[in-house]
Amino acid sequence: KNALGMRLKKVLCTTLKILQHLVVSADLVGEALVPYYRQILPIMNIFKNNNLNSGDGIDYAQQKRENVGDLIQETLECFERHGGDDAFINIKYMVPTYESCMLN
Repeated sequence: KNALGMRLKKVLCTTLKILQHLVVSADLVGEALVPYYRQILPIMNIFKNNNLNSGDGIDYAQQKRENVGDLIQETLECFERHGGDDAFINIKYMVPTYESCMLN
């Protein structure tokens, strides 16, 4: 929570990658994180749409996985996939613009 609260791009990207690895590391870890969504997700809601519109240019942050908006989307999808039955409801409550990846 403190790392996300720093709001520094580099720290935010590293923290999101760590959260993704944590969720997929073992069974039930994703479900164990659901009660903590209320502390984790508000910062993600702030930066969810923080994407670079480069037009025809090349965004090398995509290769390095340093695009904050894309990382947040990946992390939310990871939380939904591994968070059990209540994950989507909790994510949707804290990040209203999130759309389920499980319905498609």
